[in-house]
Amino acid sequence: MLSMAPWRRVPHRLLLIRSFVDVRIKWVRDPYLDIAVEREKNLKEILSLKNQILSSPSKSLPLSSLSPLKSHFNLPTSTSKVFQNYPSIFSPFQPSPSLPLYVKLTPQAMTLHKEELAIHNSPPHRKDVVNRLAKLLMLTKAGRLPLHILDKFKFDLGLPTNYITFLLSDYPDYFQICEYKNHSDGKETLFLELISWRNELAISEMEKRASFSDSVKLKKGLPLRFSMKLPNGFDLEKKVKNWVDTWQDLPYISPYENSFHLGPNSDQAEKWTVAVLHELLWLLVSKKTEGKNVFCLGEYLGFENRFKKAVMHFPGIFYVSNKIRTQTVVLKEAYRKDFLMEKHPLMGMRFRYIHLMNKSEKFRKSDGVPLFRRKRKVMSNADKGEVTKEDDRSVEENKDLNFLSGSGSKDGFDDEPFKAQVMDI
Repeated sequence: MLSMAPWRRVPHRLLLIRSFVDVRIKWVRDPYLDIAVEREKNLKEILSLKNQILSSPSKSLPLSSLSPLKSHFNLPTSTSKVFQNYPSIFSPFQPSPSLPLYVKLTPQAMTLHKEELAIHNSPPHRKDVVNRLAKLLMLTKAGRLPLHILDKFKFDLGLPTNYITFLLSDYPDYFQICEYKNHSDGKETLFLELISWRNELAISEMEKRASFSDSVKLKKGLPLRFSMKLPNGFDLEKKVKNWVDTWQDLPYISPYENSFHLGPNSDQAEKWTVAVLHELLWLLVSKKTEGKNVFCLGEYLGFENRFKKAVMHFPGIFYVSNKIRTQTVVLKEAYRKDFLMEKHPLMGMRFRYIHLMNKSEKFRKSDGVPLFRRKRKVMSNADKGEVTKEDDRSVEENKDLNFLSGSGSKDGFDDEPFKAQVMDI
């Protein structure tokens, strides 16, 4: 059984000391990082629908078969409304008067999909994503994760939709699928397991920067300092600032080492927790993920609520955005204002999808709006699985029709304002 790197001795005086001052650290909005998060609103859902449609041999699906997937894809509105709001991505059509309404991709969306697939098939990307996945598993105590937890990070890691058959089957020396019994409920759970520990990957991003190399390991115990970018208008109290300076000078313990022997409430344990969370976010192609993903993984790894505390105690390292109907944890140093510093090829593709999605706003305001209104009943009935017969002229119009909406919110969904929940520490 694979396990994490062995414990490393830390001076005894650092094992239990807790000097953090008990003050409330206020949350300050960062408008630039909010823009970076909000820019990707609906992207994940749109790409999920795209992949679902392309999974069909005909590259199209009846609208009625997609309607039940609203909750599965976390859509805040019906699938028919999504297709109406994104005519630059989806093209509904009716093959014949006796058949229900179908949906396919527009030629522009299909072109982007082929380019995205070429990235997933390229050897450099495959090697990169395999290393990212291996490093994520190496952050765990046993070198394995339940598939249901791993799937939460699938999009953020840049994994293809069918990553188990499409990718992992080509790396039998890296990974294996195992089944273990859950001791709490006795149920069998599928895990992805790393077959053997890989020393060449057990170097964190912080260590790489300090050594100016991807393979040279630093001397242990150096006081590596995290980048701190406090938002404008944010002033730490003097006693908190002094504590942070002292905390930064503590020894840096690699996230790939097992340091659970440290007192969980000690300053040294908190610096190691921050190191693990920092490395986790750095492994993601967008350097951010939903807060519920972070905290779910933290619970599984045995950190309990320490990830949540780390996020709240260090607003100069992490930012929590309340945009797009959820909370998103962002690694601040990865961004300059609202721009991602390290451009991953997949992020480049996603920005092109966003550009195409944004074109829908212009399309919805075009001359096609009256045409859509004449077809609104067809879309509504098709969403319920009903077949509506039309005259010949309407059928011909439907064959190549991009449905254009004359209503809806600016981003394409009629969202209720998201009310952020305060994380209790």
